[in-house]
Amino acid sequence: MSHRFQCQCGTLRGELGHPPRGVRAVCYCDDCQTYAHLLGEPQRVLDPLGGTEVVAALASDVRFTSAIDALACVSLSPRGLLRWYASCCRTPIANTPRNRKLPYVGLVHSCLHQPDPLERSFPRVHLRVNTAHAKGQPPGYGRLGGMARFGSLAARLAAARLVGGYQATPFFDANGEPVSPVVVASRDAVDQARRAAIG
Repeated sequence: MSHRFQCQCGTLRGELGHPPRGVRAVCYCDDCQTYAHLLGEPQRVLDPLGGTEVVAALASDVRFTSAIDALACVSLSPRGLLRWYASCCRTPIANTPRNRKLPYVGLVHSCLHQPDPLERSFPRVHLRVNTAHAKGQPPGYGRLGGMARFGSLAARLAAARLVGGYQATPFFDANGEPVSPVVVASRDAVDQARRAAIG
């Protein structure tokens, strides 16, 4: 079974294999809030407390099925995460490390609601992280169960790195380079977006 996803306008499409292995989490960090404002229409990405829902998974479980040429990449700094989005409608798609040998991907909820409903494959939030940056008090959750689930994912990530499974990723080419040019956002643009996020 796979979970199908797409950008808002439906141009960029893909699927996540093995949904039960994914970890649904909400991140409240400054950078995720800044990124949402950088792309515009942050209300499409952030919840009322400034959180961004993601599904953490193995990059090898992600497959694009159409218009991968619409996949664009931006980073908030020269060493920051790679933040992938659909250039056609600026829908956030995923976050990955810069090094493909760390085969983690965080698929952003904004692409996971259609055509398959997010809750069909991921009925509950397992973790809430960086809550110190939330705009209020996030709801409680079963931290122990969430950490255990993430620990299982971490073990699979480590195994993929050891045996070379990290090479099976749609975000990097055979030479380990990002499949789309990485645009490092200007300091002014990031500062403006960060101020908007704080405001």
